[in-house]
Amino acid sequence: MLKVYICEDIEIQRNRMKKIIENLIYIENLDMEVELASNNPNEIIERVQKTEEVGIYFLDIDLKADMDGLELASEIRKYDTRGFIVFVTTHSEMSYMTFIYKLEAMDFILKDDTDSNVGKRLHQCLVNANERYCSAKNKFQDIFSVKVNDRLLTIAYDDIIFFETSDSIHRIILHGKKRVMEFYGKMKDLEGKLDQRFYRCHRSFIVNTTNIKSVDIQNRIVHMVNGEECLISSRLLKGLKDLLDGKDVF
Repeated sequence: MLKVYICEDIEIQRNRMKKIIENLIYIENLDMEVELASNNPNEIIERVQKTEEVGIYFLDIDLKADMDGLELASEIRKYDTRGFIVFVTTHSEMSYMTFIYKLEAMDFILKDDTDSNVGKRLHQCLVNANERYCSAKNKFQDIFSVKVNDRLLTIAYDDIIFFETSDSIHRIILHGKKRVMEFYGKMKDLEGKLDQRFYRCHRSFIVNTTNIKSVDIQNRIVHMVNGEECLISSRLLKGLKDLLDGKDVF
C-alpha cells in the first residue's frame, strides 16, 4: 500500500487537497491511504522514519517553518528513496531548484492554476505513482495481488502470515503483518498459485513457513510470528515437519 503525505501550512488548502486526494483514491479504487496531512515538516519526517512503506508526498515549498519543502524533500529521501515527491506551490520560479537538490520530483503543480487543472494533475500523479509502485514491487520481490471490491490490493509474500477460510462461503481471509483482507476464492485454487514458502497445514489454513515462530506438535498448533495460531491436521503434520526440518521451531 502507498502511504500519502501532505505538508501544507495553510489549513484551508491542506484540507482541500486532502479531500480531493481521498476522493480520487476512492473513485479509482487505488491501494492507498492518506497517512498524514500536516503543516509541520518535522511531523512528516517523524512519521516517515517509523514506517517502511513507500510514500507519495505532496509538499508546499514555502512552509513558514524551520525548513522549506525542498529541505523536507531532501530529508524524506534519506528514509524513503523510492518515494514519489510532488510539489504543490505558488512559487513557479522554484521549479529549477528541484533539479539542484536532485530530488527527482514527479511533478510540480501550481496552486494558482484552475481548480480543475490542479485536480487533474493530482489525479495523474496518484495513478502514475500507483502504476510505478506496483511495477517496481513486482520486479524486485514476490507479490500477491487480489481484487477486493473492484480494488486491486497488493502485498509482498514476506508480509503474509497465513490464509484461512472465512465463515462466508468461497471467501478467504489473508492475515498480513500490517493488514487483514478478505477476498473471493477457494483454498485449493490459492494453494496452487503460491510458492514453496507456503504450506497447507489444515483444510482451513495455509501458512507462510518463513513466518512460523513455533510448532506445538502435541496440540497440533502453529504459532505465528504475530501471535496468531493456526491448526494442523494429523494427516498434514508430517509434511510440515519435513518442510521445517532443521529449523528450531519444535
